[in-house]
Amino acid sequence: MMAHALGVERNAILLDPDRYAVPAGFAALVERRLRHEPIAYITGTRGFWSIDLAVGPGALVPRADSETLLIAAQAHFAGGAPATILDLGTGPGTLLLAALDEWPARGLGIDFSADALGYARANAAALGMADRAQFLRGSWADAIEGRFDLILANPPYIGTAETLPPEVRDHEPHAALFAGADGLDDYRILATQLPSLIAPGGAAVIEIGATQAGPVSALLEAAGLHVALHHDYGGNPRVLLAR
Repeated sequence: MMAHALGVERNAILLDPDRYAVPAGFAALVERRLRHEPIAYITGTRGFWSIDLAVGPGALVPRADSETLLIAAQAHFAGGAPATILDLGTGPGTLLLAALDEWPARGLGIDFSADALGYARANAAALGMADRAQFLRGSWADAIEGRFDLILANPPYIGTAETLPPEVRDHEPHAALFAGADGLDDYRILATQLPSLIAPGGAAVIEIGATQAGPVSALLEAAGLHVALHHDYGGNPRVLLAR
């Protein structure tokens, strides 16, 4: 936050802290943080994978553990590359734009939130990807036609009765967090849609909660998909790759 208030890189403060005085606007930033506002909302940006994304109210803050989806996709496409990518629940474009930075593909991001899509389009433009990334407002894969080499999805997976830290509960969009009493409502929808969307040789890579590998795998397998589990940086179940 201090680097943001000064308008310099964080490394500059670490290398020469005595060069800088506390700016007048820093106290206001601290007050916002004391109200548990996410730092990414305060600074307006969050690094993810190999890119920096603009984020703010109305958009889910990218998490490092979601990079597991890209790692799983890399393993699946080792020695090759997806040509077409679909990101369901794209938010500020997190997964789609990270994937487009990884591969020379074209992609489509879907989200129901107009606010999130505003960030996604701005991020695509800032990253020079506007010609390869299209964003549409919609509910999951409703009205989506065709097949995609890589489908990415980080759906809501928190049960409505679960408790969350105030940083998340009081600031981030609930529509991107909660998915019914058991947290599985959106997986039930995706399981019916994914089989007709995956191109031959392709895969759907889906984020899950740490306790959901079993029930979500069962939903996907019942739809005729073969499922493999991947763990995040902390060793927790985090991603299912379905094909």
